[in-house]
Amino acid sequence: MTAQTPGQNSADYGPFAHLTVPNAALYRQVMRAFLAAKERFAVHLRPEDVYAALDAGSRPADVEAVAKALDSLVAWGNLRADPDTARVTAVEDFYRKRFIYQLTRAGEAAEAALGTYDEVLGRRGELQAVALHDIVTQLRALLVIASEDEPDPAKAYVALSVLTARFSDLADNARAFMGSLQRTIDLHDIEVEAFLAYKDRLIQYLERFIQDLITLGGRIALLIGELEDQGRVGPLLCLAAAREATDAAPEDAEHAEAAAHEKWAARWSGLAQWFVSAEGRESQARLLRGRALGSIPQLLSVVRQLNERRAGRSDRSADFRALARWFAQAPDDAARHRLWRVAFGLHPSRHLTVDADTLTERTAAPEPASTPWGEARPLRISPQLRRTGSYERRGKPRKVADRGETKRRLAEIAARQAEQAGAARDRLATGGPVRLSRLGELDPLAFQLFLRLLGDVLSTWRPGMTSTVATSGDGSMEIRLTALDDGSTAEVHTPDGVFSGPDHLIDIVDLTAAGERGGPFAAPALPIPQPATLSVPRQGTPLRPSRATPQLTEDR
Repeated sequence: MTAQTPGQNSADYGPFAHLTVPNAALYRQVMRAFLAAKERFAVHLRPEDVYAALDAGSRPADVEAVAKALDSLVAWGNLRADPDTARVTAVEDFYRKRFIYQLTRAGEAAEAALGTYDEVLGRRGELQAVALHDIVTQLRALLVIASEDEPDPAKAYVALSVLTARFSDLADNARAFMGSLQRTIDLHDIEVEAFLAYKDRLIQYLERFIQDLITLGGRIALLIGELEDQGRVGPLLCLAAAREATDAAPEDAEHAEAAAHEKWAARWSGLAQWFVSAEGRESQARLLRGRALGSIPQLLSVVRQLNERRAGRSDRSADFRALARWFAQAPDDAARHRLWRVAFGLHPSRHLTVDADTLTERTAAPEPASTPWGEARPLRISPQLRRTGSYERRGKPRKVADRGETKRRLAEIAARQAEQAGAARDRLATGGPVRLSRLGELDPLAFQLFLRLLGDVLSTWRPGMTSTVATSGDGSMEIRLTALDDGSTAEVHTPDGVFSGPDHLIDIVDLTAAGERGGPFAAPALPIPQPATLSVPRQGTPLRPSRATPQLTEDR
Protein backbone atom coordinates (compact mmCIF):
# COMPACT_ATOMS: atom_id res chain seq x y z
CA MET A 1 0.00 0.00 0.00
CA THR A 2 1.44 3.32 -1.02
CA ALA A 3 1.09 6.41 1.10
CA GLN A 4 -0.98 9.25 -0.31
CA THR A 5 0.18 12.79 -0.48
CA PRO A 6 -1.93 15.47 1.20
CA GLY A 7 -3.12 16.77 -2.15
CA GLN A 8 -4.59 13.47 -3.35
CA ASN A 9 -8.35 13.52 -3.82
CA SER A 10 -9.16 9.84 -3.26
CA ALA A 11 -10.00 8.63 0.24
CA ASP A 12 -8.09 5.72 1.78
CA TYR A 13 -10.12 3.57 4.20
CA GLY A 14 -7.56 0.78 4.42
CA PRO A 15 -7.11 1.16 8.22
CA PHE A 16 -10.70 -0.05 8.62
CA ALA A 17 -10.13 -3.24 6.61
CA HIS A 18 -9.34 -5.31 9.73
CA LEU A 19 -12.98 -5.03 10.84
CA THR A 20 -14.38 -7.21 8.03
CA VAL A 21 -11.83 -10.03 7.80
CA PRO A 22 -11.43 -13.28 9.74
CA ASN A 23 -9.79 -12.89 13.16
CA ALA A 24 -11.21 -9.34 13.44
CA ALA A 25 -11.37 -9.77 17.22
CA LEU A 26 -7.60 -10.42 17.37
CA TYR A 27 -6.87 -7.34 15.28
CA ARG A 28 -9.03 -5.18 17.57
CA GLN A 29 -7.19 -6.50 20.65
CA VAL A 30 -3.82 -5.77 19.05
CA MET A 31 -4.83 -2.19 18.22
CA ARG A 32 -6.16 -1.66 21.75
CA ALA A 33 -2.81 -2.85 23.10
CA PHE A 34 -1.05 -0.16 21.06
CA LEU A 35 -3.49 2.51 22.30
CA ALA A 36 -2.91 1.44 25.91
CA ALA A 37 0.87 1.59 25.34
CA LYS A 38 0.55 5.06 23.83
CA GLU A 39 -1.20 6.28 27.00
CA ARG A 40 1.87 5.05 28.94
CA PHE A 41 4.10 6.96 26.47
CA ALA A 42 5.45 3.70 25.01
CA VAL A 43 5.99 4.36 21.29
CA HIS A 44 7.37 1.07 19.94
CA LEU A 45 6.23 -2.48 20.75
CA ARG A 46 7.75 -5.82 19.84
CA PRO A 47 5.61 -8.88 19.01
CA GLU A 48 6.28 -10.44 22.40
CA ASP A 49 5.22 -7.18 24.10
CA VAL A 50 1.92 -7.21 22.22
CA TYR A 51 1.45 -10.89 23.02
CA ALA A 52 1.93 -10.20 26.74
CA ALA A 53 -0.54 -7.30 26.63
CA LEU A 54 -3.36 -9.43 25.19
CA ASP A 55 -6.00 -10.95 27.45
CA ALA A 56 -4.86 -14.35 28.71
CA GLY A 57 -8.22 -15.95 27.95
CA SER A 58 -8.31 -14.94 24.27
CA ARG A 59 -4.67 -14.65 23.18
CA PRO A 60 -3.32 -17.03 20.47
CA ALA A 61 -1.32 -20.09 21.31
CA ASP A 62 2.04 -18.60 20.26
CA VAL A 63 3.71 -15.33 19.32
CA GLU A 64 3.82 -16.23 15.60
CA ALA A 65 0.05 -15.62 15.26
CA VAL A 66 0.49 -12.16 16.77
CA ALA A 67 3.42 -11.45 14.44
CA LYS A 68 1.26 -12.36 11.40
CA ALA A 69 -1.50 -10.06 12.68
CA LEU A 70 1.04 -7.25 13.07
CA ASP A 71 2.25 -7.73 9.49
CA SER A 72 -1.34 -7.59 8.21
CA LEU A 73 -1.99 -4.37 10.11
CA VAL A 74 1.18 -2.91 8.60
CA ALA A 75 -0.13 -3.77 5.13
CA TRP A 76 -3.45 -2.04 5.87
CA GLY A 77 -1.72 1.09 7.15
CA ASN A 78 -2.65 0.81 10.83
CA LEU A 79 0.95 0.20 12.00
CA ARG A 80 4.45 0.98 10.86
CA ALA A 81 7.27 -1.58 11.05
CA ASP A 82 10.88 -0.58 11.64
CA PRO A 83 13.91 -2.89 11.85
CA ASP A 84 14.73 -3.84 15.41
CA THR A 85 18.47 -3.15 15.62
CA ALA A 86 18.61 -2.84 19.39
CA ARG A 87 18.98 -6.60 19.90
CA VAL A 88 21.49 -7.29 17.09
CA THR A 89 24.58 -9.01 18.51
CA ALA A 90 25.99 -10.76 15.43
CA VAL A 91 26.09 -10.35 11.65
CA GLU A 92 23.56 -13.17 11.26
CA ASP A 93 20.98 -11.15 13.23
CA PHE A 94 20.79 -8.59 10.42
CA TYR A 95 19.35 -11.25 8.13
CA ARG A 96 16.62 -12.28 10.57
CA LYS A 97 13.13 -10.79 10.50
CA ARG A 98 13.03 -8.57 13.56
CA PHE A 99 10.77 -5.53 13.68
CA ILE A 100 9.34 -3.11 16.17
CA TYR A 101 5.91 -1.61 15.52
CA GLN A 102 4.20 1.67 16.25
CA LEU A 103 0.85 3.30 15.45
CA THR A 104 0.47 5.34 12.29
CA ARG A 105 -1.64 8.49 12.14
CA ALA A 106 -4.23 6.64 10.06
CA GLY A 107 -4.37 3.76 12.52
CA GLU A 108 -4.72 6.07 15.49
CA ALA A 109 -7.50 8.00 13.73
CA ALA A 110 -9.33 4.77 12.89
CA GLU A 111 -9.20 3.63 16.53
CA ALA A 112 -10.44 7.02 17.71
CA ALA A 113 -13.39 6.75 15.31
CA LEU A 114 -14.17 3.23 16.52
CA GLY A 115 -13.99 4.38 20.15
CA THR A 116 -16.47 7.17 19.43
CA TYR A 117 -18.72 4.68 17.64
CA ASP A 118 -18.71 2.29 20.62
CA GLU A 119 -19.28 5.15 23.06
CA VAL A 120 -22.30 6.49 21.17
CA LEU A 121 -23.86 3.03 20.83
CA GLY A 122 -23.37 2.30 24.51
CA ARG A 123 -24.62 5.66 25.76
CA ARG A 124 -27.91 5.39 27.61
CA GLY A 125 -28.22 9.12 28.22
CA GLU A 126 -29.67 10.89 31.21
CA LEU A 127 -32.02 13.74 32.00
CA GLN A 128 -29.65 16.30 33.51
CA ALA A 129 -31.60 18.47 35.94
CA VAL A 130 -28.25 19.85 37.22
CA ALA A 131 -27.52 21.19 33.72
CA LEU A 132 -30.70 23.27 33.94
CA HIS A 133 -29.41 24.94 37.11
CA ASP A 134 -26.05 25.58 35.44
CA ILE A 135 -27.75 27.18 32.43
CA VAL A 136 -29.71 29.51 34.73
CA THR A 137 -26.47 30.48 36.50
CA GLN A 138 -24.63 31.26 33.27
CA LEU A 139 -27.53 33.30 31.86
CA ARG A 140 -27.58 35.41 35.02
CA ALA A 141 -23.81 35.87 34.70
CA LEU A 142 -24.31 37.07 31.10
CA LEU A 143 -26.89 39.60 32.32
CA VAL A 144 -24.36 40.96 34.83
CA ILE A 145 -21.60 41.12 32.22
CA ALA A 146 -23.87 42.80 29.66
CA SER A 147 -24.93 45.46 32.19
CA GLU A 148 -21.36 46.72 32.52
CA ASP A 149 -20.30 49.83 30.61
CA GLU A 150 -17.39 47.95 29.00
CA PRO A 151 -18.03 44.18 29.20
CA ASP A 152 -14.95 42.03 29.74
CA PRO A 153 -14.36 39.89 26.59
CA ALA A 154 -12.74 37.09 28.63
CA LYS A 155 -15.68 36.82 31.02
CA ALA A 156 -18.19 36.91 28.16
CA TYR A 157 -16.28 34.21 26.26
CA VAL A 158 -16.02 31.93 29.31
CA ALA A 159 -19.68 32.36 30.25
CA LEU A 160 -20.88 31.66 26.70
CA SER A 161 -18.54 28.66 26.39
CA VAL A 162 -19.79 27.08 29.62
CA LEU A 163 -23.39 27.88 28.67
CA THR A 164 -23.18 26.21 25.25
CA ALA A 165 -21.25 23.23 26.62
CA ARG A 166 -23.86 22.54 29.32
CA PHE A 167 -26.68 23.04 26.82
CA SER A 168 -25.10 20.61 24.34
CA ASP A 169 -24.69 17.98 27.07
CA LEU A 170 -28.31 18.47 28.13
CA ALA A 171 -29.71 18.14 24.61
CA ASP A 172 -27.52 15.16 23.59
CA ASN A 173 -28.14 13.21 26.79
CA ALA A 174 -31.88 13.92 26.73
CA ARG A 175 -32.10 12.63 23.15
CA ALA A 176 -30.11 9.50 24.03
CA PHE A 177 -32.18 8.88 27.17
CA MET A 178 -35.52 9.17 25.39
CA GLY A 179 -34.26 6.79 22.71
CA SER A 180 -33.20 4.20 25.31
CA LEU A 181 -36.50 4.74 27.15
CA GLN A 182 -38.46 3.98 23.99
CA ARG A 183 -36.45 0.78 23.49
CA THR A 184 -37.31 -0.17 27.10
CA ILE A 185 -41.01 0.46 26.45
CA ASP A 186 -40.91 -1.61 23.26
CA LEU A 187 -39.86 -4.65 25.35
CA HIS A 188 -36.86 -5.64 23.26
CA ASP A 189 -35.01 -8.44 25.06
CA ILE A 190 -36.43 -7.47 28.45
CA GLU A 191 -36.75 -9.60 31.56
CA VAL A 192 -39.99 -9.26 33.47
CA GLU A 193 -38.56 -9.13 36.99
CA ALA A 194 -35.84 -6.65 36.03
CA PHE A 195 -38.34 -4.35 34.32
CA LEU A 196 -40.79 -4.40 37.24
CA ALA A 197 -37.98 -3.51 39.66
CA TYR A 198 -36.73 -0.76 37.34
CA LYS A 199 -40.18 0.72 36.61
CA ASP A 200 -40.79 2.50 39.93
CA ARG A 201 -37.36 4.16 39.98
CA LEU A 202 -37.74 5.21 36.34
CA ILE A 203 -41.14 6.84 36.93
CA GLN A 204 -39.82 8.75 39.97
CA TYR A 205 -36.82 9.85 37.89
CA LEU A 206 -39.09 11.12 35.10
CA GLU A 207 -41.41 12.95 37.51
CA ARG A 208 -38.48 14.69 39.22
CA PHE A 209 -36.99 15.86 35.90
CA ILE A 210 -40.38 17.01 34.59
CA GLN A 211 -40.90 19.11 37.71
CA ASP A 212 -37.45 20.71 37.32
CA LEU A 213 -38.01 21.27 33.60
CA ILE A 214 -41.32 23.03 34.26
CA THR A 215 -39.88 25.41 36.88
CA LEU A 216 -36.38 26.00 35.51
CA GLY A 217 -37.41 25.91 31.83
CA GLY A 218 -39.74 28.87 32.36
CA ARG A 219 -37.02 30.74 34.24
CA ILE A 220 -34.52 30.10 31.43
CA ALA A 221 -37.02 31.34 28.84
CA LEU A 222 -37.51 34.57 30.83
CA LEU A 223 -33.75 35.15 31.09
CA ILE A 224 -33.28 34.56 27.36
CA GLY A 225 -36.11 36.97 26.61
CA GLU A 226 -34.60 39.61 28.89
CA LEU A 227 -31.23 39.34 27.15
CA GLU A 228 -32.77 39.51 23.66
CA ASP A 229 -35.29 42.27 24.43
CA GLN A 230 -32.60 44.63 25.68
CA GLY A 231 -30.34 43.92 22.71
CA ARG A 232 -27.52 42.57 24.85
CA VAL A 233 -26.93 39.29 23.01
CA GLY A 234 -25.34 40.76 19.88
CA PRO A 235 -22.48 42.61 21.61
CA LEU A 236 -21.72 39.57 23.79
CA LEU A 237 -21.51 37.31 20.71
CA CYS A 238 -19.22 39.83 19.00
CA LEU A 239 -16.92 39.88 22.03
CA ALA A 240 -16.75 36.07 22.12
CA ALA A 241 -16.07 35.86 18.37
CA ALA A 242 -13.31 38.48 18.54
CA ARG A 243 -11.62 36.68 21.44
CA GLU A 244 -11.81 33.32 19.66
CA ALA A 245 -10.23 34.80 16.51
CA THR A 246 -7.41 36.56 18.43
CA ASP A 247 -4.79 33.92 17.60
CA ALA A 248 -5.67 33.69 13.90
CA ALA A 249 -3.08 34.66 11.29
CA PRO A 250 -3.22 38.36 10.27
CA GLU A 251 -4.41 37.59 6.75
CA ASP A 252 -7.16 35.30 8.12
CA ALA A 253 -8.23 37.41 11.11
CA GLU A 254 -11.28 39.01 9.47
CA HIS A 255 -12.53 35.74 8.00
CA ALA A 256 -11.91 33.87 11.28
CA GLU A 257 -13.85 36.45 13.29
CA ALA A 258 -16.79 36.33 10.86
CA ALA A 259 -16.85 32.54 10.99
CA ALA A 260 -16.65 32.55 14.79
CA HIS A 261 -19.50 35.07 15.03
CA GLU A 262 -21.66 32.92 12.74
CA LYS A 263 -20.93 29.87 14.87
CA TRP A 264 -21.80 31.68 18.15
CA ALA A 265 -24.99 33.10 16.63
CA ALA A 266 -26.07 29.59 15.58
CA ARG A 267 -25.38 28.26 19.09
CA TRP A 268 -27.43 31.01 20.71
CA SER A 269 -30.27 30.49 18.22
CA GLY A 270 -30.33 26.77 19.06
CA LEU A 271 -30.40 27.55 22.78
CA ALA A 272 -33.26 30.03 22.38
CA GLN A 273 -35.33 27.70 20.18
CA TRP A 274 -34.82 24.86 22.66
CA PHE A 275 -36.44 26.78 25.53
CA VAL A 276 -38.60 29.49 23.91
CA SER A 277 -41.69 28.71 21.84
CA ALA A 278 -42.66 30.81 18.83
CA GLU A 279 -45.79 31.21 16.76
CA GLY A 280 -46.46 27.91 15.00
CA ARG A 281 -43.51 26.17 16.72
CA GLU A 282 -43.24 24.60 20.14
CA SER A 283 -39.95 24.66 22.01
CA GLN A 284 -37.91 21.51 22.33
CA ALA A 285 -38.21 21.73 26.12
CA ARG A 286 -42.01 21.58 25.87
CA LEU A 287 -41.83 18.69 23.41
CA LEU A 288 -39.43 16.86 25.73
CA ARG A 289 -41.77 17.47 28.67
CA GLY A 290 -44.71 16.10 26.69
CA ARG A 291 -42.69 13.09 25.57
CA ALA A 292 -41.59 12.35 29.14
CA LEU A 293 -45.16 12.73 30.44
CA GLY A 294 -46.45 10.43 27.71
CA SER A 295 -43.87 7.75 28.54
CA ILE A 296 -45.27 7.28 32.07
CA PRO A 297 -48.65 5.84 30.95
CA GLN A 298 -46.79 3.82 28.32
CA LEU A 299 -44.64 2.28 31.06
CA LEU A 300 -47.77 1.48 33.07
CA SER A 301 -49.29 -0.11 29.97
CA VAL A 302 -46.18 -2.28 29.63
CA VAL A 303 -46.56 -3.34 33.27
CA ARG A 304 -50.18 -4.31 32.60
CA GLN A 305 -49.13 -6.38 29.58
CA LEU A 306 -46.44 -8.12 31.62
CA ASN A 307 -48.91 -8.89 34.40
CA GLU A 308 -51.36 -10.33 31.89
CA ARG A 309 -48.59 -12.43 30.38
CA ARG A 310 -47.50 -13.70 33.81
CA ALA A 311 -51.13 -14.50 34.68
CA GLY A 312 -51.32 -16.80 31.66
CA ARG A 313 -53.50 -14.63 29.46
CA SER A 314 -52.83 -15.10 25.76
CA ASP A 315 -51.18 -12.41 23.67
CA ARG A 316 -49.93 -12.27 20.10
CA SER A 317 -46.27 -12.89 20.91
CA ALA A 318 -47.12 -15.96 23.02
CA ASP A 319 -49.37 -17.27 20.23
CA PHE A 320 -46.62 -16.93 17.65
CA ARG A 321 -44.10 -18.68 19.92
CA ALA A 322 -46.53 -21.56 20.44
CA LEU A 323 -47.12 -21.73 16.67
CA ALA A 324 -43.36 -21.81 16.06
CA ARG A 325 -43.03 -24.77 18.45
CA TRP A 326 -45.80 -26.60 16.57
CA PHE A 327 -44.01 -26.03 13.27
CA ALA A 328 -40.76 -27.34 14.78
CA GLN A 329 -42.53 -30.45 16.16
CA ALA A 330 -44.41 -31.25 12.94
CA PRO A 331 -43.41 -34.70 11.59
CA ASP A 332 -43.13 -33.78 7.89
CA ASP A 333 -43.68 -31.02 5.34
CA ALA A 334 -47.22 -32.13 4.60
CA ALA A 335 -48.17 -31.60 8.24
CA ARG A 336 -46.48 -28.19 8.20
CA HIS A 337 -48.46 -27.18 5.11
CA ARG A 338 -51.71 -28.23 6.78
CA LEU A 339 -50.75 -26.27 9.89
CA TRP A 340 -49.97 -23.24 7.74
CA ARG A 341 -53.35 -23.36 6.03
CA VAL A 342 -55.18 -23.77 9.34
CA ALA A 343 -53.24 -20.98 11.08
CA PHE A 344 -53.31 -18.35 8.35
CA GLY A 345 -56.29 -19.35 6.19
CA LEU A 346 -54.38 -19.20 2.90
CA HIS A 347 -56.65 -21.59 0.98
CA PRO A 348 -57.08 -21.89 -2.77
CA SER A 349 -59.75 -19.70 -4.36
CA ARG A 350 -63.20 -21.28 -3.95
CA HIS A 351 -65.46 -18.40 -5.00
CA LEU A 352 -65.22 -18.97 -8.78
CA THR A 353 -68.35 -20.38 -10.44
CA VAL A 354 -68.05 -22.26 -13.77
CA ASP A 355 -71.17 -22.44 -15.93
CA ALA A 356 -72.26 -25.17 -18.38
CA ASP A 357 -70.83 -23.42 -21.44
CA THR A 358 -67.37 -23.30 -19.89
CA LEU A 359 -67.54 -26.98 -18.93
CA THR A 360 -68.59 -27.93 -22.48
CA GLU A 361 -65.72 -25.94 -23.96
CA ARG A 362 -63.20 -27.49 -21.56
CA THR A 363 -64.47 -30.97 -22.37
CA ALA A 364 -64.19 -30.38 -26.12
CA ALA A 365 -60.67 -28.96 -25.85
CA PRO A 366 -59.10 -30.06 -22.57
CA GLU A 367 -56.10 -28.21 -21.19
CA PRO A 368 -53.23 -30.47 -20.05
CA ALA A 369 -52.24 -30.10 -16.41
CA SER A 370 -48.61 -29.53 -17.44
CA THR A 371 -49.48 -26.36 -19.40
CA PRO A 372 -47.87 -23.25 -17.85
CA TRP A 373 -50.43 -20.75 -16.70
CA GLY A 374 -48.91 -18.06 -18.90
CA GLU A 375 -49.56 -20.18 -22.02
CA ALA A 376 -53.00 -21.48 -21.07
CA ARG A 377 -56.20 -20.04 -22.53
CA PRO A 378 -57.44 -17.11 -20.50
CA LEU A 379 -60.61 -17.25 -18.44
CA ARG A 380 -62.96 -14.39 -19.22
CA ILE A 381 -64.18 -12.54 -16.11
CA SER A 382 -67.05 -10.09 -16.22
CA PRO A 383 -65.90 -6.49 -15.56
CA GLN A 384 -68.73 -6.09 -13.06
CA LEU A 385 -67.56 -9.16 -11.15
CA ARG A 386 -63.99 -7.89 -11.12
CA ARG A 387 -65.09 -4.40 -10.04
CA THR A 388 -67.76 -5.20 -7.42
CA GLY A 389 -67.12 -8.82 -6.47
CA SER A 390 -70.71 -9.83 -7.30
CA TYR A 391 -72.63 -10.60 -10.48
CA GLU A 392 -76.36 -10.08 -10.80
CA ARG A 393 -78.11 -12.24 -13.36
CA ARG A 394 -80.65 -10.72 -15.67
CA GLY A 395 -84.25 -10.88 -14.55
CA LYS A 396 -86.64 -9.04 -12.35
CA PRO A 397 -85.03 -6.96 -9.60
CA ARG A 398 -84.73 -8.35 -6.10
CA LYS A 399 -87.27 -7.31 -3.51
CA VAL A 400 -86.38 -4.40 -1.29
CA ALA A 401 -85.63 -5.69 2.21
CA ASP A 402 -87.54 -4.12 5.09
CA ARG A 403 -85.00 -2.76 7.59
CA GLY A 404 -87.58 -1.29 9.92
CA GLU A 405 -87.37 -4.05 12.52
CA THR A 406 -83.57 -3.93 12.55
CA LYS A 407 -83.55 -0.16 12.94
CA ARG A 408 -86.08 -0.42 15.77
CA ARG A 409 -83.93 -2.95 17.61
CA LEU A 410 -80.83 -0.78 17.15
CA ALA A 411 -82.74 2.24 18.46
CA GLU A 412 -83.86 0.23 21.51
CA ILE A 413 -80.28 -0.88 22.19
CA ALA A 414 -78.99 2.70 21.86
CA ALA A 415 -81.74 4.02 24.14
CA ARG A 416 -81.04 1.33 26.72
CA GLN A 417 -77.31 2.07 26.66
CA ALA A 418 -77.98 5.82 27.01
CA GLU A 419 -80.31 5.10 29.92
CA GLN A 420 -77.70 2.93 31.63
CA ALA A 421 -75.02 5.62 31.12
CA GLY A 422 -77.36 8.26 32.52
CA ALA A 423 -78.16 6.07 35.52
CA ALA A 424 -74.42 5.57 36.14
CA ARG A 425 -73.83 9.35 35.99
CA ASP A 426 -76.77 9.97 38.36
CA ARG A 427 -75.40 7.32 40.73
CA LEU A 428 -71.94 8.95 40.84
CA ALA A 429 -73.05 12.62 40.99
CA THR A 430 -72.21 13.60 44.56
CA GLY A 431 -74.03 16.94 44.85
CA GLY A 432 -71.01 18.35 46.67
CA PRO A 433 -67.73 17.18 48.24
CA VAL A 434 -68.06 13.80 49.99
CA ARG A 435 -65.65 11.15 51.20
CA LEU A 436 -64.76 8.22 49.00
CA SER A 437 -65.80 5.95 51.86
CA ARG A 438 -69.40 7.16 51.39
CA LEU A 439 -69.75 5.91 47.83
CA GLY A 440 -71.01 2.55 49.11
CA GLU A 441 -71.56 -0.33 46.67
CA LEU A 442 -71.46 0.34 42.92
CA ASP A 443 -72.88 -1.77 40.13
CA PRO A 444 -70.46 -2.81 37.33
CA LEU A 445 -71.43 0.04 34.94
CA ALA A 446 -71.16 2.72 37.61
CA PHE A 447 -67.86 1.23 38.82
CA GLN A 448 -66.39 1.27 35.29
CA LEU A 449 -67.37 4.94 34.92
CA PHE A 450 -65.92 5.66 38.37
CA LEU A 451 -62.57 4.08 37.39
CA ARG A 452 -62.42 6.16 34.19
CA LEU A 453 -63.11 9.36 36.11
CA LEU A 454 -60.55 8.45 38.76
CA GLY A 455 -57.95 7.77 36.06
CA ASP A 456 -58.66 11.14 34.41
CA VAL A 457 -58.19 13.10 37.64
CA LEU A 458 -55.13 11.11 38.80
CA SER A 459 -53.41 11.82 35.48
CA THR A 460 -53.33 15.50 36.52
CA TRP A 461 -51.90 14.80 40.00
CA ARG A 462 -48.36 16.05 40.56
CA PRO A 463 -46.00 15.73 43.55
CA GLY A 464 -46.82 18.19 46.31
CA MET A 465 -50.45 18.70 45.22
CA THR A 466 -53.32 18.26 47.69
CA SER A 467 -56.21 18.94 45.30
CA THR A 468 -56.83 18.61 41.58
CA VAL A 469 -59.73 18.79 39.12
CA ALA A 470 -60.30 17.18 35.73
CA THR A 471 -63.03 16.66 33.14
CA SER A 472 -63.93 13.31 31.63
CA GLY A 473 -62.81 12.54 28.10
CA ASP A 474 -66.30 13.10 26.63
CA GLY A 475 -66.78 16.33 28.60
CA SER A 476 -69.90 15.07 30.38
CA MET A 477 -68.59 14.97 33.95
CA GLU A 478 -66.20 16.93 36.17
CA ILE A 479 -64.34 15.39 39.12
CA ARG A 480 -62.44 17.15 41.90
CA LEU A 481 -60.17 15.15 44.25
CA THR A 482 -58.74 16.47 47.54
CA ALA A 483 -56.34 14.56 49.81
CA LEU A 484 -57.16 14.12 53.52
CA ASP A 485 -54.66 14.16 56.36
CA ASP A 486 -56.49 11.91 58.84
CA GLY A 487 -55.02 8.62 57.55
CA SER A 488 -58.44 7.06 56.94
CA THR A 489 -59.08 4.35 54.35
CA ALA A 490 -61.85 4.22 51.76
CA GLU A 491 -63.46 1.04 50.37
CA VAL A 492 -65.77 0.84 47.37
CA HIS A 493 -67.68 -2.44 47.18
CA THR A 494 -68.65 -3.99 43.85
CA PRO A 495 -70.19 -7.38 42.95
CA ASP A 496 -66.69 -8.52 41.87
CA GLY A 497 -64.66 -7.38 44.87
CA VAL A 498 -63.50 -4.43 46.96
CA PHE A 499 -61.60 -1.37 45.68
CA SER A 500 -59.59 0.27 48.48
CA GLY A 501 -57.15 3.10 49.01
CA PRO A 502 -56.52 6.27 51.06
CA ASP A 503 -59.69 8.23 51.72
CA HIS A 504 -60.10 11.48 49.75
CA LEU A 505 -62.76 14.15 49.35
CA ILE A 506 -64.38 13.73 45.95
CA ASP A 507 -66.82 15.99 44.11
CA ILE A 508 -68.37 14.60 40.90
CA VAL A 509 -70.59 16.90 38.80
CA ASP A 510 -72.77 15.77 35.90
CA LEU A 511 -72.20 18.57 33.36
CA THR A 512 -75.09 17.32 31.20
CA ALA A 513 -77.65 18.04 33.96
CA ALA A 514 -77.79 21.81 33.14
CA GLY A 515 -76.22 22.88 36.41
CA GLU A 516 -78.29 20.67 38.70
CA ARG A 517 -76.07 19.28 41.41
CA GLY A 518 -78.36 16.62 42.76
CA GLY A 519 -77.29 13.12 43.64
CA PRO A 520 -77.68 10.30 46.05
CA PHE A 521 -75.41 12.02 48.57
CA ALA A 522 -77.83 14.83 49.43
CA ALA A 523 -79.36 12.36 51.90
CA PRO A 524 -77.79 11.44 55.27
CA ALA A 525 -74.47 9.66 55.23
CA LEU A 526 -74.37 6.09 53.99
CA PRO A 527 -73.06 3.41 56.36
CA ILE A 528 -69.35 2.78 56.07
CA PRO A 529 -68.61 -0.74 54.73
CA GLN A 530 -66.70 -3.23 56.83
CA PRO A 531 -62.94 -2.95 56.34
CA ALA A 532 -61.25 -5.44 54.04
CA THR A 533 -57.88 -7.11 54.47
CA LEU A 534 -56.07 -5.23 51.69
CA SER A 535 -52.91 -3.22 52.40
CA VAL A 536 -53.06 0.28 50.89
CA PRO A 537 -50.59 3.16 50.35
CA ARG A 538 -50.08 5.79 53.02
CA GLN A 539 -52.38 8.85 52.93
CA GLY A 540 -51.22 11.92 51.12
CA THR A 541 -50.31 9.98 47.98
CA PRO A 542 -52.66 9.73 44.98
CA LEU A 543 -54.61 6.56 44.41
CA ARG A 544 -52.66 4.35 42.06
CA PRO A 545 -52.31 0.57 41.61
CA SER A 546 -49.61 -1.12 43.66
CA ARG A 547 -47.52 -3.89 42.22
CA ALA A 548 -47.36 -5.70 45.56
CA THR A 549 -51.10 -5.43 46.39
CA PRO A 550 -53.81 -5.26 43.73
CA GLN A 551 -56.51 -2.65 44.14
CA LEU A 552 -59.41 -4.91 43.12
CA THR A 553 -59.65 -8.41 44.58
CA GLU A 554 -62.12 -11.19 44.02
CA ASP A 555 -64.61 -11.48 46.86
CA ARG A 556 -66.26 -14.72 45.98
